[in-house]
Amino acid sequence: MAYRVIRPGDAAWRLSNEMRTANANVGAQLGATTLGARFWRVRPGQASTRHRHVGEHELYLVLEGTGRMRVDDDLLTLPPHSVALVEPDSVRQVFNDTDADQFWFIVGAPPEDPPLSTLSPPDVRARVYPDGPAALPPEFEG
Repeated sequence: MAYRVIRPGDAAWRLSNEMRTANANVGAQLGATTLGARFWRVRPGQASTRHRHVGEHELYLVLEGTGRMRVDDDLLTLPPHSVALVEPDSVRQVFNDTDADQFWFIVGAPPEDPPLSTLSPPDVRARVYPDGPAALPPEFEG
């Protein structure tokens, strides 16, 4: 088949392992092998992991709410329909210190090489999570 479709309401959602943030891995659900694509619902007081990718670019699209993210030392505030491209090796974290939900679509390519699933947990932590997988943004301190 030359295409696949996920209709509204049909995506399988789960909570992320570390931060317990709702996401739907629509790339995998559609069978994509050369890019990753997820919807993220970030509620007030939630954050994604503070992480980096070694060889993968990520495109962050804010669909709803005011997007807040930190890329390296830069703090970004993005209105709906804004798009940010984050290059490999930059440390990034989406977080919500507002009073309304954020809805993001995040796409990454090419896939990490080697795949993170083939690395041992200490190697993944060292390569991907500079401050550990549960680090919160400075905006949540206090």
